[in-house]
Amino acid sequence: MQYAELGRSGLMVSRICLGCMTYGDSKWRPWVLDEDEARPFYKKALELGINFFDTADMYSMGVSEEITGRALREMANMDEIVLATKAHFPMSAGPNMGGLSRKHLVQGCEASLRRLGVETIDLYYIHRFKGTVPIEETLAALDHLVHQGKVRYIGASSGYAWEMARALSASERNGWARFISMQNHYNLLYREEEREMIPLCIAEGVGIVPWSPLARGRLARETPSPAAGTRRADNDSYAVELYDMPSDGDVIDAVRLVANYLGQPPAEVSLAWLLQQPGVVSPIIGATKIEHLDVAVRALDVHLSEENCRALEDPYRAHPVKGH
Repeated sequence: MQYAELGRSGLMVSRICLGCMTYGDSKWRPWVLDEDEARPFYKKALELGINFFDTADMYSMGVSEEITGRALREMANMDEIVLATKAHFPMSAGPNMGGLSRKHLVQGCEASLRRLGVETIDLYYIHRFKGTVPIEETLAALDHLVHQGKVRYIGASSGYAWEMARALSASERNGWARFISMQNHYNLLYREEEREMIPLCIAEGVGIVPWSPLARGRLARETPSPAAGTRRADNDSYAVELYDMPSDGDVIDAVRLVANYLGQPPAEVSLAWLLQQPGVVSPIIGATKIEHLDVAVRALDVHLSEENCRALEDPYRAHPVKGH
């Protein structure tokens, strides 16, 4: 396993992050693995040297946090683990149960701490920038959680570069805790983040932790089918919304061609490309088969030449902004 600092924070994370949206309650999403099925994935990840685990309060409506917390407390040395979770999406239909207000973030953090069974969350994200709450209220609440010792670092996920720039500026003006990580939508099928967000993060020392690094499995296909192959791919309606451009098929074909040329699985090639991109620290892997973790870790040792990268990148065409 390789490790790297997350932004300018000094926080050391494995260059592969295990995304725990996959583990929770199958009643929430049909592709989610229940606890007994999920536990081997945490064990395997730890054996491979992964120390970075990402979940969110809304994944299985809290069950993912419960399972993740139990597994890691039992299997790992928690002082070595970087445990991340997120808040924003509504946890119920009631008022104050979602968003970026001080009330929701503070009570959401406290609820996550109880479910995870820990005293401090290593990395606490705002799950989206959406909402009418002034960014100053949001950042002051996050800073309050840091000073209380309930959160060590803060991050943001999926927004516009101007929103991120405004937040960083507000933190600096007021002496508040600053975002160290941007968890954004970035892969070979969706590269719009290269225009503004990623250059901003590089300039400001914010680490990039991409979600959907394999485009919900589309970049892992070894056959022309863009979707079939896993339980999640067969039932993931959100993937259809994210990846519906005609040029997406051309990118998938290019990945398969380069993979065949190199004698590597398409998933390894796609992840290797992402790991070589400026600013990218640790892609978030969603594994529904144990071998997905082995593939992800092997990608760390795959080196793509400039010619390989050009072949992978040339078919890309501009996309509408998606994932915010």
